[in-house]
Amino acid sequence: MSGQRTQTSEVLVVGGGLVGLTAALVLRHHGVAVTVVEKRATTSPQPKARRFHIRSMEIFRELGLAELVHHAARDLAGHDRMAAGRTLAEAEQLPPWQPAGPNGGFADVSPAAACLIAQDVLEPVLREAAVEAGAAVRFETELVAFEQHDDEVAADLLDRGDGGRSRLRARYLVAADGARSPIRQALGIARSGRGTLGDPSVNVYFHADLGEIVRGREFNLCQIEHPDAPGALASVDGRRRWVFMGSGSANDRDWPALLRAALGVPVPDLEVRSVLPWQSEMLVADRYTAGRVHLAGDAAHVMPPFAASGANTGIADAHNLGWKLAAVLRGHAAPALLDSYDAERRPAGWFAADQSSRRTLNLRDWASAPDPALAHPFVLTAGGFQYTEGALCNDPEKTDDPEPITEFSPAGRVGTRIPHRWLDRARTRSTLDLAGPGWALLTGSRTPHPTTGHPGLAVHRLDVDFLPAGQSLLIRPDHIVAWRGADPAAATEAFTALLNGRNGAPEFAGT
Repeated sequence: MSGQRTQTSEVLVVGGGLVGLTAALVLRHHGVAVTVVEKRATTSPQPKARRFHIRSMEIFRELGLAELVHHAARDLAGHDRMAAGRTLAEAEQLPPWQPAGPNGGFADVSPAAACLIAQDVLEPVLREAAVEAGAAVRFETELVAFEQHDDEVAADLLDRGDGGRSRLRARYLVAADGARSPIRQALGIARSGRGTLGDPSVNVYFHADLGEIVRGREFNLCQIEHPDAPGALASVDGRRRWVFMGSGSANDRDWPALLRAALGVPVPDLEVRSVLPWQSEMLVADRYTAGRVHLAGDAAHVMPPFAASGANTGIADAHNLGWKLAAVLRGHAAPALLDSYDAERRPAGWFAADQSSRRTLNLRDWASAPDPALAHPFVLTAGGFQYTEGALCNDPEKTDDPEPITEFSPAGRVGTRIPHRWLDRARTRSTLDLAGPGWALLTGSRTPHPTTGHPGLAVHRLDVDFLPAGQSLLIRPDHIVAWRGADPAAATEAFTALLNGRNGAPEFAGT
């Protein structure tokens, strides 16, 4: 390696897609120096992921990006309905169906609304925001080798533009390098799950001006039931950009003719931009962490797209990992805190992948008879999964109070996202805003005001239904309830214990 340039960074993120860029933004939110390398020359040229859940938008809201994302998504505003028909020309919107919040209204669930935005539109927004936040973002830069040492990861990088090589030394490495992750393979981490599911599929990305055809019948997805061209049509911008999702091989098919059959109109300006074969899979890494390397996003889990959970689960990975890396790097927490990343996010990844595997793309089923045996939609989209091990202080006397799955009923249980409640009449400030990037202690209005003894723990006295008088909640920077109890002084002890590294281990998670 003699003669090569050597650079340093606190964290190296490999992969400049949605998850890698979100990881960089979260780390910069916590003041961590981060370098992102991506072997591609540009962000994704494909629409790919399009629906970003409530929980992802809450994370973007914390990062100050929610309004920017919604502005970039304006072309698809109002396109949240589903449709179905023999062809696009014959399709009709399906009856609207929206799961209710705990008090009957959508606004009761979250301070942030879900967003339809194509991945190739969102990624440039995140890339620019990461650069503005101070991240070093290097595209056309490939990780060709890495080695771990006691106190760092040494990465060998190749500039694919000029062929130059360099070495970067970082304290930690985040592998957000996709489903075929070379980093995961180099670490020898296997994956488990149902594996391949169903028949091979293909996505056909095409341009055609269909704005007048769909006017008044705008949709997110349209089920096409033509016997010669069955599949689904996804709206990318509501007018010119579309993706047709079908089954079978991508080879030796007259795609313009098939698309015109599915559309039911001649469409003289139709232009096929790409044809991408894909196979539905359900696989989750057996470990998310190996030494100083942490897997995130598709490198850690792949799942069918039918619950739109793949990218969203990866964004939640980045949010969970970011504050923990920052706490350790700043000396506020022991390295053992990082053990909780695998303890928390691997079960969450498995849950999302399993739920995605049990769903289908039959939109008529979704609209008419949602399966009551599946997790409630808000459990998937609003962070309703409960961590049972990790950076938590559970009450051993209340281990029989699990978060429900088939209904959405957040109550401030340990290991869950804090319930959302508006804190002002203008509905601009939520309980979720009380934590992140710091910790928060929430106490009932009649609870004696505790002395935390730690400048990193902000105290808030609230009158909210999930926090009765005499109760207190300790909230982590990722909005997760870490402790609940009647003695505020015990919250300070729990906070100190978590930061001292007594977390992630089974003997601590239940103490």
